[in-house]
Amino acid sequence: MSIDMEQFKVTFVEESLEGLDIMESVLLDMNPGAADAEAIDNIFRAAHSIKGGAATFGLGDIANFTHVVETLLDEVRNGDRDITQDAIVLFLSSVDCIREMLSADQNGEAIDQAHIEQVKAGLDKMLGSEQECETDSEKDNAATSSATEDSGWEIIFKPFPGMLRTGNDVVRMFRELAGLGDFTAVADTEKLPPVVDMDPEEAYLSWHITLHGEIGKAQISEIFEWVEDDCELEILPLDGDKTESAVNDVTEENSPVDLQVESPPPERRAEEDQRQQPARKTASPESSSIRVGIDKVDDLINMVGELVITQSMLSQLGEDFDMSRVERLNDGLAELERNTRELQESVMRIRMLPISFAFNRFPRMVHDLSAKLDKKIELTMSGEQTELDKTVMEKIGDPLVHLVRNSVDHGIESPEARKAAGKPETGVVNLNAYHQGGNIIIEINDDGAGLNYEKILAKAIERGLVGANEELPEEKVYELLFEPGFSTADVVSDVSGRGVGMDVVKRNIMALGGRVDVKSVPGEGSTFTIRLPLTLAILDGQLVRVGNNTYIIPLVSIVESLLVDQKNVNEIAGKAEVYQLRSDYLPIIRLYEVFGIEPDHRSLDNGLLVVVEGDSKKGGLLVDELLGQQQVVIKSLETNFRRVEGLSGATILGDGTVALIVDVAGVVRLSREDGRCSDEQIAAA
Repeated sequence: MSIDMEQFKVTFVEESLEGLDIMESVLLDMNPGAADAEAIDNIFRAAHSIKGGAATFGLGDIANFTHVVETLLDEVRNGDRDITQDAIVLFLSSVDCIREMLSADQNGEAIDQAHIEQVKAGLDKMLGSEQECETDSEKDNAATSSATEDSGWEIIFKPFPGMLRTGNDVVRMFRELAGLGDFTAVADTEKLPPVVDMDPEEAYLSWHITLHGEIGKAQISEIFEWVEDDCELEILPLDGDKTESAVNDVTEENSPVDLQVESPPPERRAEEDQRQQPARKTASPESSSIRVGIDKVDDLINMVGELVITQSMLSQLGEDFDMSRVERLNDGLAELERNTRELQESVMRIRMLPISFAFNRFPRMVHDLSAKLDKKIELTMSGEQTELDKTVMEKIGDPLVHLVRNSVDHGIESPEARKAAGKPETGVVNLNAYHQGGNIIIEINDDGAGLNYEKILAKAIERGLVGANEELPEEKVYELLFEPGFSTADVVSDVSGRGVGMDVVKRNIMALGGRVDVKSVPGEGSTFTIRLPLTLAILDGQLVRVGNNTYIIPLVSIVESLLVDQKNVNEIAGKAEVYQLRSDYLPIIRLYEVFGIEPDHRSLDNGLLVVVEGDSKKGGLLVDELLGQQQVVIKSLETNFRRVEGLSGATILGDGTVALIVDVAGVVRLSREDGRCSDEQIAAA
């Protein structure tokens, strides 16, 4: 039976990436010259695991690169080397290289070999700086050792019975040894039982191995390091006649088996890899798996058990059913509804991940940017355990990157400017996340110079976005930052200044059904607030009817519902209609006109108005009837049909009919774009 190693390789890559995150986090918190022993141990363990796993899966480049990193870390751990700022920077670059090589192998992409070689040269130079201090006697010993290595090694390898159960493979280890030199292995079958008594998961053979060639003992030890606790192992310099005598000591009745393992030539090895591994697909940046806490799995299993019990009860009620069982049937159906909802919530919780998965990339980014910009910046994070749907988290990463870079580059001043303004030289950028109703709020704030209202407005007038004599409130001016190509930077750098990014931020956030708001106080700092739905898969909706069609309006977008009072309706220029609601004037949006359908009534008299808010703008949707509220599963229209302006998706109702989900922001935008109710007309009212 062949084993598909690719499934284990995927797990190895995921665990290695987590290990690299740990290494990066510890290195960023490390102070030169004062390395904590436990911190160094954590980094060393992560590097050691990556190196061993890479060797197991035949990723030689990664294993060799990580081996140098591990050697340097071992010297730091043993007190033979101090941790300096240069060493921390080099280790961080090494983390980037290993991550790049893992990603390239996983996605079938080419790597930046020049960058890898540059960092590797730095590691070798650092490692060699101490080795150059060897005494003459040490060099003589090294020469003697080299002479011994030239002749080869004798290896006595006796696996413990349970070694194979840990996933280790003798053939793979022998193949690695065969790649080092001239390899011969003789098996001792003394403990081999009759075939009928054999356990396929137990190791019965021991091995006497000879290995000829210019091979270092460390190279051999590295191959066996994963089984050193599961075997007896001796590695001895090879003496010319010793091998033959050792082999001859094995008695005839033990039936020694001579095993020759040859390393296949590169061409054939490539062909074998091609056959054994499935064709690589172009990988998306999104993770293909998710780690789930055992408590969530237990809850899911419990709910499935409850559902099975309820189903069994309803099946029994269905046998010889009569009217005397109606009450029990209703109770059973109510129980089924409760179980289904709880099961749905349990499944949704499995998709929820702490937002720390998105936040963890920023300490390194801020560290590198502050060094590049010659600024002193401290990044603080709070609410990292706030949970968010996996899909939303994967799509919010890029917008967060742009906003944090904006705060670091444009927001935080130089140390000299901060000192002159009476501020601490070190600026602070804070990331915060928390739940609010059915949304998650993410705040990016800094204690920098704040946004320059006059400069933004002048740039907008220069580009023709705002009239020369037009006066706008602060929030409207700050929204101009998200216009395509808009930038107030005087100098274009490789960090920012081209006006690319902020428009993408807003577009991506709106695509998630969210919005972004900006607040700023000159001299004190700025705050960008992102409001997002917790999940993109399920929403709580209000069912409404327009003519013969049923639509769903997300509850989070609904402010209130009311009967139209004709005296509060005003017409503007005989075309646009607005409704006076207390001190506000809301544009009236007739859904039947937007979607081109026939309603029950066209008159506003006694009509129903659903007041909604989307993209920071309010409107009143005219509908024929409110039907009720329920949770719905969202199906993408764009994936299954095509994109339709004003609709965000569809769902299937309990009676099997399809209901369309209204994109509130899109509908409000449509009403303004067709000229029926522009901001100017509303202001004129």
